Amino acid sequence: MNKIQFSIDCRSFFVIIAVLFSSFTFAQQKYVIDNSNHFWDKVQFGGGLGVGIGSGYTDISVMPSAIYNVNEIVSVGLGLQFGYLSSKNYYDSFVYGGSLVTLVNPIPEIQLSAELEQVRVNTDYDSTPYRPSYSDNYWNTALYLGAGYRTGSVTIGARYDVLYDPDRSLYGSGFMPFVRVYF
Repeated sequence: MNKIQFSIDCRSFFVIIAVLFSSFTFAQQKYVIDNSNHFWDKVQFGGGLGVGIGSGYTDISVMPSAIYNVNEIVSVGLGLQFGYLSSKNYYDSFVYGGSLVTLVNPIPEIQLSAELEQVRVNTDYDSTPYRPSYSDNYWNTALYLGAGYRTGSVTIGARYDVLYDPDRSLYGSGFMPFVRVYF
C-alpha cells in the first residue's frame, strides 16, 4: 500500500511542477514580446537641410539623424552628413561623414548636447596665375558642445567645436548657431 501511495504522490508532484514551469515559461515569453514592441516608440527622426547661394558661392548640405530616447532626460543617436561647397574660380568641395549625438534635457525647455562628428573633406582647387590646381583630401574631427531652448520638437541654440583648428577645420569658426528638429 505504501508503494501505491508514493506513486500517486509523485505523479501529483510532477503535475504541479509541470504546471508551474509551463506558466513561468509563458510569462517569460510574453515579457520579451512586450519589451521589443516599445523600441520604435522611443525613436525620433530629424536632422537638417542647408542651402546657401550667393555671388559665385554655393553651399548645399543634407544632415539626416535619428535619436533614441533613453528616458525623458537623455537621448542618444546617430547622424549622417553630405555636403557640397563651391566658390567660383576657386574650389569645389565634397563633404561626407557621420556623427554620434547625445542630448540631455535637465528641464523640458533646456537642451544640452554633445556631438562627435567625423567627416571626409575632398577639395579641388582651381588653378590661378599664381598657383597650379591641386587637391586637398583629409578627415576632419569635431566635438561640438551646445545648449539650446527647446519647445516641442524644435530646439534653437548654439554649439562650439572644442577641437576647432582654424587651419584644418571645415568651418570658418568654432562657434555656430543651430536649429534642431526631431519628429
